[in-house]
Amino acid sequence: MFKLEARPQPSPVWSYASPLLALVITVCIGVLLFVALGKDPVRGLQVFFWEPIKSGYALSELMVKATPLLIIALGLAVCFRSNVWNIGAEGQFVMGAVAAGGVALLADASSGPSIVVVVMLAGVLGGMAWASVTALLRDRFNANEILVSLMLVYVAIQFLNFLVYGPWKDPMGFNFPQTKTFEAVTKIPRLMEGSRVNIGLLLALAGVGALWVYLFRTYSGFAQQVGGLAPAAALYAGFSSRKALWVALLTSGGAAGLAGALEVAGPIGQLTPYVPAGYGFAAIIVAFVGRLHPVGMVFSAILMSMFYIGGELAQSRLGLPKSITGVFQGLLLFTLLACDTLIAYRLTWKR
Repeated sequence: MFKLEARPQPSPVWSYASPLLALVITVCIGVLLFVALGKDPVRGLQVFFWEPIKSGYALSELMVKATPLLIIALGLAVCFRSNVWNIGAEGQFVMGAVAAGGVALLADASSGPSIVVVVMLAGVLGGMAWASVTALLRDRFNANEILVSLMLVYVAIQFLNFLVYGPWKDPMGFNFPQTKTFEAVTKIPRLMEGSRVNIGLLLALAGVGALWVYLFRTYSGFAQQVGGLAPAAALYAGFSSRKALWVALLTSGGAAGLAGALEVAGPIGQLTPYVPAGYGFAAIIVAFVGRLHPVGMVFSAILMSMFYIGGELAQSRLGLPKSITGVFQGLLLFTLLACDTLIAYRLTWKR
């Protein structure tokens, strides 16, 4: 029989090998899933892992999907390393989009190019404001940040629906629940013609470098992580748990809000009920598959965006339901949790 034995110390090898094993198991389960649904498994894997990278245009669309996932995951990494469980990044993403959309709707053809900066700042502030609700309730009333942040997601979505079905609804939009299309001057600048990739990709990569420096090269980042790893030690060292809470949630909320602003002022170009695309929840998986490390999250964001694009292609080319994307995301998360057992335990054979 097989038995799990505790390791003397966590395995550094399996810390990096666990996500790779989880991906392999996810692919194997995916093959069985395609067979059970009566689909060609080779064609299914091709749709998920080859189609998103087979051409320059496909790669550009992959970057479009990966950008918001990476930006949100960078903010969540600060939270999770601080032992602050922000599960409501989707709500902060939505409120950042609403704030950015409100500024974009105020612009007209006479507005200058600097309005783009204002739109992005509005998104950051919108996400931070929504995250501060969770921080305030946790700080003053010791409310559970998991439940509060998660429930606020649905409040944010309903607030967005209220706006696009009501006061912000485009009177010339043939009764569709959407705002008017934003003025061209408010659109996020694209990096190249013929591609939807915009400067958000550069901001995401800059965020990777900034987070690495903050976490591993600054005193503040060290204090932030000590509070998550050893609260008693942080208290003894004089690190403020309240400051760590606010820094973590405001950073995470600001990042999610920026992603929302880049999305509505970029590829979407207006506010609609379909702004909540699940990026805030998927970014949680991105953060943990990437081991809460800035560089690791780059690769996990690309992988997760492949699942998004593969799921969309599977609908149109294989006739599979939209939920196939969530199935692969969930499989990756659960297999990762299972494989992480090998970090602290070894599998041995006992007669």
